[in-house]
This record gives sequence, C-alpha cells and structure tokens, in this order.
Amino acid sequence: MTIETTDAAPRAPRAERPARDIRTPRPSAKPNGQWKVDGTAPLNANEEWKQADGGLSVRERIETIYADGGFASIDPTDLHGRFRWWGLYTQRKPGIDGGRTATLEPHELEDEYFMLRVRIDGGQLTTEQLRVIGGISTEFGRDTADLTDRQNVQLHWIRVEDVPEIWRRLEAVGLGTTEACGDVPRVILGSPVAGIAADELIDPTPQIDEITSRFIGDESLANLPRKFKSAITGHPSQDVVHEINDVAFVAVEHPTLGVGYDLWVGGGLSTAPRLAERLGVFVAPALVADVWHGVAQIFRDYGYRRLRNKARLKFLLADWGVERFRSVLETEYLGAALPDGPAAPTPTTPGDHVGVHRQKDGRYYVGATPIVGRVSGPTLTKLADLVEAHGSTRLRTTPHQKVVILDIPETQVESLIAGLDELGLQARPSLIRRGTIACTGIEFCKLAIVETKAYATAAVLELEERLDAFDLPHPIALHVNGCPNSCARIQTADIGLKGQLVTIDGEQVPGYQVHLGGGLASQDRDEAGLGRTVRGLKVTADGIADYVERVVTRFLDERDADAGETFTQWAHRADEEALR
Repeated sequence: MTIETTDAAPRAPRAERPARDIRTPRPSAKPNGQWKVDGTAPLNANEEWKQADGGLSVRERIETIYADGGFASIDPTDLHGRFRWWGLYTQRKPGIDGGRTATLEPHELEDEYFMLRVRIDGGQLTTEQLRVIGGISTEFGRDTADLTDRQNVQLHWIRVEDVPEIWRRLEAVGLGTTEACGDVPRVILGSPVAGIAADELIDPTPQIDEITSRFIGDESLANLPRKFKSAITGHPSQDVVHEINDVAFVAVEHPTLGVGYDLWVGGGLSTAPRLAERLGVFVAPALVADVWHGVAQIFRDYGYRRLRNKARLKFLLADWGVERFRSVLETEYLGAALPDGPAAPTPTTPGDHVGVHRQKDGRYYVGATPIVGRVSGPTLTKLADLVEAHGSTRLRTTPHQKVVILDIPETQVESLIAGLDELGLQARPSLIRRGTIACTGIEFCKLAIVETKAYATAAVLELEERLDAFDLPHPIALHVNGCPNSCARIQTADIGLKGQLVTIDGEQVPGYQVHLGGGLASQDRDEAGLGRTVRGLKVTADGIADYVERVVTRFLDERDADAGETFTQWAHRADEEALR
C-alpha cells in the first residue's frame, strides 16, 4: 500500500509535534498473549477454542445439526462461544434475581432461547428491511424488539430451530447477523444523516461500505483479543460517540488537503472507562478502509489476550501512548506516514437528530424517540407502513436509541409526526424522554443485576409530569445500566445509574450507584469527559424519579445561567451535598 503526502501538508518534524514519549510497556511476570511479542500459543481456554475452530465456522452446524436437534444438541463451546460470532447469546432464564447473577454458572442462568442481534452498519435501513425485522419479531420473537445504542435491533425469545429461516429472510433483503457479537469487528456506527444533512462535511457511507465489504466475515480478523468497535461520521455534530470506540473517524476540513477524517483510537467504557485519543493524523477518504484495517491488525497482533479483562485496545494504547501507536501503524501496517491533521471543531448542536430538520435536497428528516429504545415487532411493521405512506422508503437507527425518517416532503411532515406519536415514537419529546437510554437489563441479560427498561420508563413518565414546568436548558442525559459493564454508557451521561443491590434498612433491594457529569461531543458538550461518583450515593430502583427531580432542581437553582452553564459543568463544580 502507498500513501501519498503532499508538499502542502508534510508531516511535521518530530520536534515540532507535541512531545509524547514512546512508552515502554509495563513489565509483566507473565506473557500478555501478544501474538507479535509472545507468539500465538493460546494462554487460556477462550483462546484455545478460538484457534481450534473459529467462530465463523459454527454457522454450518447451526443450519445442519442444531436447528434439527434443538437446544439440547448444541455443543457447549459453540453455545457459549462461537454462537456470538453470528449475533446469538442465550438470554436469562426468568425468575432468577440479581443477587444470584455472580454466583450461578452460565448454564444455570440461561434459558433455551436466544437474543438475536441484527447488524445494521451505519444504521441504514429501508422500509422493506424494517418490515422484515418486524415480521421476524412477531413470528419468532414474541414481538420483542429494542433499538440499541449501537444502531442495531435486538430480538429475544429466538429458538435455534428458527435461526436458519431468520437468516434467509434477513439476507434476502441485504441484512444479516455476521459478527454482530464476538471477538470481531462489531457493527460500524455511522452518522444517521449521512448523505442527506444540509450541514454535512462528507458522506461516510462509501467508507463504511468499503470496510464492511472487505473485512466483515474475513477470517484474518475473526479472532481478535476481544470486541472491536468502530465509528465514522461526516457530520459536524459528531453523532457517533467516537470517544468511546476502539477506532473512529471524525470529519474535519484540512486547510490544504480538503475534507477528510481525524483519527481516534482506544476508547471504551465498562469497568475501566477510558476515552479515545486523537492520533493527530489526517486520513483522506480513500485511505479510511486501509487505516481502519491497520488499527484492527494492531489490535489482533499486539492486543493483550492472556486476561479477558485487559483484552481491549484501550489498554494497549494506555501502555504504548499515542506516539508509539502512530509509529507502529505507519511503519508496520501502512508503509508510509500520514500527514498531520487538525482537530475537528467542538459541535454546537446535539447529535441525536431528534426533531424536524431540512435536508440538502429541500425535503426533511424527522428524528423520533421511543422510551429507552423499547419498541416491538408490530411497531416496526407499522412504522414501515407509515414511512411509505408519507412518500419515503428510507430511515436510520442512531447511537442514541432513536430512529430518523428520511426524505419527507414538507407537506407531509406534520402528518408523519402525528402518526409517529400514535406509535409511541415522539419527534417532539420532553427533554427527559429525549435524553434517557437504558440497556437490556435483567429481563433478558445474564450479566444484569437490576432491571432497567421498566424502571427507566416509569421514571421518564413520572418526570415528564414533575418537570413539565421546569425550563431545562438542554436534554438531561439519564442513562440506566443493569450492571457495571456500561452498555448504556453510564460514565458519559449527565446522570448515569449503574445497577447493583443496595441496602435499605438492612435489606438488599435493586438499585444503582450514581455517576454525574459525564458527556460526549455528540451530547453538545464543550469537552468529552467521564462522570464523577459521590461516595455512598446510591438510589433504589423505584427511586429514580425522586433523585433526578431533586438533583435537577438543585442544578436549575444553582447554575450560572448567564454563562450557559450545563449540567455537566455544574455537576463537576458542585459540592457533594448538592449532588445527593
């Protein structure tokens, strides 16, 4: 591969770039399982089965053996490992309380049904595809459907006997579940308004399409240390939560090279949150797929494999530092230097795209929100019908559990909004409904300790009544998670709730630890950052509305309105008493 640089924008001499020492990895008494350092001999059981028979191979067994033999016929290693490569996880058996999550074995927690994740790169859907997903949910998934904060749709109650037929229907309309889960490149987040927004810098769709066509399902990337999350946006709102992805490309205009992308690497949350860092390079659109591939290969070859809790790219970046990571990318994987590039400007608008917005072709797109991403098969089918009745066949899912309908004529906008309201999808939601997301929770997830969707929904409905008269300056990002793993991004919310059991009057009840004052660029924050915790600050699961009302009221009383102080800014300067 050859990367061309120009005299107009040479890479700055090393002395002129910000001083960053190339760090030496921390010494370890044991090998970390880095293939290019320690060799490829597997150091744990998970790495053993991945090398013995890769995750992609299980599809044939699902279609020819397990679909006929049923759940009891599934090999345990396939069930708890390789099935994930095809978007399948066993769901939680009903009736097991959160206190037993960490004490039971997987086979004791799991039901004989699956969560199925439909992969939707860039969130791009047609009404035909949406209708197929809705039909699958209705026929095979007991009407379940959730819009996720990774732009996917998740279904539940799926039987292994039905999976081949589900694949047939999805693939007939250009969808699938390949590498929707597992130690692989997961779905690529893309701007929900790609190609249609009037203020877009560049349409990232060609870059997303090139990456997915070249590398998704590629055996050479099907055994990574752990999951690998990607994001690409060409919109100035930076609407793909790029700071918490392993690799992300954010549109930027270079003073001499034109519009391209700013490269970020090493983000991720869970129990050891870390925001991604800029490598300081400019990536031309034609090079995005190759640069993405280079970063993915660094993770494959140098990522830590011995311990699963250290097997994310963020840990490698923390040890190496930006300068060394850039050097390895350029010298070992690209074969040439990338030009230095500027940072993208701070967004001035939120990136959830809720509401009515004019497209560059004069038509409109309409962003609508369900409550905490929960929809249903019949709702999705009716939504497809509604969109077509208003002259469109295109819509998008978002990284904020929302849906965006494209290409609506101006004369049809209000009629569409009325129809969306009837489906529980509000284009003019309250600021608390707009800002609230929740993970799957204990209803289906084997890792969860606390329920999320139901408690968050009840809180939203209650807060809409309590806060109706309040003049909120912006949506309040309330993120509710059922365990410490942060699928709902609790550390980057105004108010993040981490599920755990809390003790009230000597009795353990479902509740949450509170994180306050986090935020990302796509939430219209001045600077991305992680929230703070207050020692001992916890709320019960049925006390969410009381706590949110209390802390938001305090914020409104104390904020510097003249300076436009946000909840994030206030939460980081407020004393602990004000946050309780």
